[in-house]
Amino acid sequence: MKYSKPSPSNTKPKKSALPKTLHALEDRHHLPDMLATNRFGTFFGVSQEVFDSVWQALISPTGESVIYISMEIGADLDVFHPVRDKLQQLEITEHPDEAINRFLQLFLQGPVKIPNYSGGLGILAGDTLKSFADCKIPVVGVSLLYRKGYFSQLVDSKIGQVAWSSKWEPENTPGLYLLHDPEFPTRPLTIEVPFYDLQGIKSVAHAQLWLKMEISEGLDYFVPEILLDYQTPQSPPWIQDAAQHLYDSSSEKVKATQRRLLGTGVIPVMEALGLTARTIHLNEQHGVSVVLSLITQLLQEKHGLMYEEKTTDHDILDAATEVAKRLVFTIHTPVKAGHDRFNISVYEDLINPFCKRIMNLLALDEHNPAAYNFTAMAIKLNRTANSVSRLHKEVTQKQFPQYADKITAITNGVHHLTWTSKARAELYDSFPELPNWRKDPSVFAGSEALHQNKKFRTYFEQAWSTDTKILVDYVNRMLVTHRNQRLATWIDPPNYLSYRSEKEATLEHTTFTLGFARRFSTYKRADLIFGDLDRLAAMITENNWPVNFIYAGKAHPSDEPGQGLIRNVLAVQEELYRKSNGLAKLVFIPGYDMHLAKMMVAGCHAWLNSPKRPLEASGTSGMKAALNGVPNVSIMDGWWVEGYHEGRTGWKFGYEESVSPEHFSEQPSSLLYNEDSASFYTVFPEMLRLFYDPALHDQYIDKCIANLTLNYPIFNTHRMAAEYVARYNLHLAPEVEREMEKFRRLYCSDPSF
Repeated sequence: MKYSKPSPSNTKPKKSALPKTLHALEDRHHLPDMLATNRFGTFFGVSQEVFDSVWQALISPTGESVIYISMEIGADLDVFHPVRDKLQQLEITEHPDEAINRFLQLFLQGPVKIPNYSGGLGILAGDTLKSFADCKIPVVGVSLLYRKGYFSQLVDSKIGQVAWSSKWEPENTPGLYLLHDPEFPTRPLTIEVPFYDLQGIKSVAHAQLWLKMEISEGLDYFVPEILLDYQTPQSPPWIQDAAQHLYDSSSEKVKATQRRLLGTGVIPVMEALGLTARTIHLNEQHGVSVVLSLITQLLQEKHGLMYEEKTTDHDILDAATEVAKRLVFTIHTPVKAGHDRFNISVYEDLINPFCKRIMNLLALDEHNPAAYNFTAMAIKLNRTANSVSRLHKEVTQKQFPQYADKITAITNGVHHLTWTSKARAELYDSFPELPNWRKDPSVFAGSEALHQNKKFRTYFEQAWSTDTKILVDYVNRMLVTHRNQRLATWIDPPNYLSYRSEKEATLEHTTFTLGFARRFSTYKRADLIFGDLDRLAAMITENNWPVNFIYAGKAHPSDEPGQGLIRNVLAVQEELYRKSNGLAKLVFIPGYDMHLAKMMVAGCHAWLNSPKRPLEASGTSGMKAALNGVPNVSIMDGWWVEGYHEGRTGWKFGYEESVSPEHFSEQPSSLLYNEDSASFYTVFPEMLRLFYDPALHDQYIDKCIANLTLNYPIFNTHRMAAEYVARYNLHLAPEVEREMEKFRRLYCSDPSF
């Protein structure tokens, strides 16, 4: 028997007593046409009119569109699925046309997971593309398709994290289409990317192209993601191996190969599809090798077929200056592991001598001339570069002082329709103070009256209770499942509570629940608050305040210190339970994904973020909690510096003085565990007192409502998209530009820009 997490209780669509077909409803409903075709295939979810309008904008000679390159894109359909939602709303379950019915069944009952993301960067990319679709911004996403995904996570109480390959079938995933070659419709559309070994012998990687549609909630626009699938028989085996797993770090060559497969595939994709975008957005530096293709194109145009022999170094630098005018670059982290540096020897076996000339001129690491620094290359070659929060701007300027003048800030956001829970969404739908909030999250900025609205406050707590019960019920089912599997699998349940009786182990949804879920990396200090269990247990027992601590998250399979943090959390469960007389229950949920994240950010009563300042560039999980009115308790790092609002929306703790290069260290001795955990212990009792004391509880709800009025209108990807649109210099339709300008007036991440 496999060790598994319980199935969510709300994934199956409700069936009507009498299933309805499209034809049966035609007289009663105006049904949108949901089928479209072009020379590359047939697509479901938008009308032919919408599809043609979007596609024409992407292939227009004006080039008024954007290519958005990201190593990972997270947009699972179990958290946002507008096509399925529309079908369920209309109670459509079948269709007499076999081809259409096949689409219907796939969208209603098909798989919802596309495990091609590892965490915040990929989910941010997916949220961004969804907001581009909602706001009708002409963008095409480009990424790789990893047939073995990132990794699936089991957790053993003694071993800790156990990683195994994800299994998914792009062929059977709704909203994902293998594109066809227009000249040979029975064949997939493919592109080629050349590689060269040390002897200069050429080998070619072949990618077939998949199109994933990010469709707006109203089904009236979409953003295509083009996913490059190098798992083709024509590709050399070493290419196929390198392209299987996201962030495969088995060797430097594999990592470098992945970056080349992404960046060098962009121009062939544009040529194959006829895309004309003048602007290319690098979401992190992973795809920066697109620069090599663009420079080579310019030099071929200038010198013809003999360009390699005729080109001077000055020509290369001039071409790089021209190419930079097309690029927008977003840097997401100050952490060294997040920046690609490769020994020159790695590239001796990947690119031709001319590309090496370009790299040697543009990508050499100034501190290590034997290495290429992709981040430095990306931050050098662009028309605008931005960090992902105001504080991160300051950090990035200090890390790259030679480019300080060009580094600006665009604070991240999250897709509000994805991360607002169903119960909260129904609440927001019910109040006239939030008109059209689904399309316009900025309306929350004008909803101050909700603070004094007793009806809203009451209904808010009811919706919150619903979401907490969903989360706690999920955890309780998981504990029972793991308890029952103890003798049937080699995996020992990761939670101490699975070894207790069900009566002792059951969590209550009325108990204060603190959530922590993110990538387990040393600087994020997942175990920070458990440094002094005696002190933590005492504040709980002395006041008889029960607390649920719910944790989730993955560490990269090659990050042993990160995996050690998971083991540290598991190791304190029993001691915390016993020292608190059973009042404190610490649970780790394996298999972290977007569905679990959505349950947690809505169901917890406070959201914990405990990185070492200033290494958390943004921290979007806290924004997701804020959309549901959940207060944060956080180090003053990343977005929280902007979202704290002098304590109106949550709590702060830990170091918050000025930052300097010595604070960038990730060495264990520099992580400030003692200082910052002690600070947390002074804040935590205040939180619990406000939550549990009836005379003070209104103050807790004040912070919740303040998150809606202060943070909801700002920390969403609609506002973020509006700021990027200004960097893209796009000429948009007047009604779209008016919406973008409204968001920009509401909040400016970087007043100096």
